[in-house]
Amino acid sequence: MPLTLPDRLPAIDLLKKENIFVMGTSRATTQDIRPLRIVVLNLMPIKITTETDLIRVLSNTPLQLELTFMKIKSHTSKNTPVEHMRAFYHDFEVLRNQKFDGLIITGAPVEHLEFEDVNYWDEMQEIFNWARTHVTSTLYICWAAQAGLYYHYGVPKYPLPEKKFGIFPQMIADPLLPIFRGFDDYFQMPHSRHTEIQKTDIETIEELHIIAESEESGVSIVMAREGREFFITGHLEYSPLTLDSEYRRDLAKNLPIQKPQHYYRDDDPEQGPLVTWRAHATLFFTNWLNYYVYQETPYDITSIH
Repeated sequence: MPLTLPDRLPAIDLLKKENIFVMGTSRATTQDIRPLRIVVLNLMPIKITTETDLIRVLSNTPLQLELTFMKIKSHTSKNTPVEHMRAFYHDFEVLRNQKFDGLIITGAPVEHLEFEDVNYWDEMQEIFNWARTHVTSTLYICWAAQAGLYYHYGVPKYPLPEKKFGIFPQMIADPLLPIFRGFDDYFQMPHSRHTEIQKTDIETIEELHIIAESEESGVSIVMAREGREFFITGHLEYSPLTLDSEYRRDLAKNLPIQKPQHYYRDDDPEQGPLVTWRAHATLFFTNWLNYYVYQETPYDITSIH
């Protein structure tokens, strides 16, 4: 089954070239199936790239999905055309009375700020509260994971001496969890961040469970509320060239940046990346959709609470 996307979304043509099955709204309306309603709060600067990355990892499910894109009203994107935002994004105010089977909140380039100093923090708090009564399961990614853990559970973030940047092996704490069904004993996860959460803080909070972590990159996935919330400190959704693009961008700006670890073939940027995370990334999102969204969400979506 395909993802149902807004007609003319740029990701449709890009992903069809990768042999990924997607469907425009016009065709999907002819099918007598209730698709899962997934809303994405995209906080990343280059929206189209993040849209495409997420659609790619969501696309292998046998379930039909209907994607909606949400934006923050109190922040204007400077790196995505206004026409694109108007065509495909909705303010939270427009969506707040609707219910969704799943929610994905992306990272954001605001790690250097305290949460309260982010200019859209008030709206983020509203969305965090709304998600608990209007969404069956939520994935918080990178900065959103830190923000969600801080807001809901008081978990602080800490600055790192240098950027955590590369592909790092993650060990699974409980292989019997449905989210890890079909996984190997460990899996790889891309990371690109300047701050971290610490295991000692999380272990003091009964509602939080560390379900994957790494000796090199620390806590990677925290689960809460029996899977209604997942906090992911890395970027399983990243495409093969994302870290390379970030590395070359920072080099061009003369910013202090090390080569991404465990990423390039023979540690040589000229040889390109060795992709080691995509299979588990796709499986993670498929398991989330099946076991924590589809199997848990009511057919009558208005009864989510």
